[in-house]
Amino acid sequence: MDMSLTQWPDSPLDAADAAFAALTSDPDPLSIDLDVFGPDVGLPAGVMTLPAVRDWLLAHTDAFRARDAVWVEVIRRARLDGPQWVIAAVGMAMPALRRYTRQLCDGYRSDPDDIEAEILTGFLAALRDHVDLTRPAPYAALCRAGWRAGYKLRQQAGEATPVEDVEHITGPRIPQVPYGHPDVLVNRAVRLGILDPGDEQPYIDVRLGRRAIEPIAARLGITSDALRMRLARIDTRIGRSRRCRAAPTTYAGQPIRALVASLVAASICASKPMPAMTVK
Repeated sequence: MDMSLTQWPDSPLDAADAAFAALTSDPDPLSIDLDVFGPDVGLPAGVMTLPAVRDWLLAHTDAFRARDAVWVEVIRRARLDGPQWVIAAVGMAMPALRRYTRQLCDGYRSDPDDIEAEILTGFLAALRDHVDLTRPAPYAALCRAGWRAGYKLRQQAGEATPVEDVEHITGPRIPQVPYGHPDVLVNRAVRLGILDPGDEQPYIDVRLGRRAIEPIAARLGITSDALRMRLARIDTRIGRSRRCRAAPTTYAGQPIRALVASLVAASICASKPMPAMTVK
């Protein structure tokens, strides 16, 4: 597809859709070899273009294992194999993204492109960093991130649907993280020997920053599974430190128990209740 700048759509989703169409057009459409997933997943055999895979998944809404397998592969490639697979992921999710746009733009008085842009931004942030490929339903997690971003814009615009009995909701909605910035806390944990110096930044990126583990492991020259095991060992050491009742003091006189409790608290992502959404 040859599309000049004057022909490029103004709508964020229309532009992404046009880029996806260009990537999946002849003579060399972006495709997936479904044979690599094996016969037990339930996918068709052979090489299929991404639009064909998307149509198959839309027609088989109860093929959960197939959907998870395809999306793990798409997300992995988006993180490791370049921008074309980022566009591919957006194109594969386009039916859901457009449905969320219609829902959130209903009654919205400002520019609907702003809603589209927020949904796309939330989706891409989750695609790049926040979806854990070891957990089930990665596609649902991506879509949920896009929905949340669009819904947040409606809230900020003062157009969100009021919560029932909101006058009965008291106290802070999001817990405060004690004892300072989490990056500083991790550095203190290194000083205490809870973390090795070489593990400080990977731990910050994955556990606190909720970054995707695959690119970080690639930069370290190890597999994703090896990095997961390394971080799991750190979690175990932190857990043991939390259970220590007779702990020595730390840097600046802070007890180890308080430090590790802060690390754990900082790694918990607090979120507000959201309206129900469906993913297809």
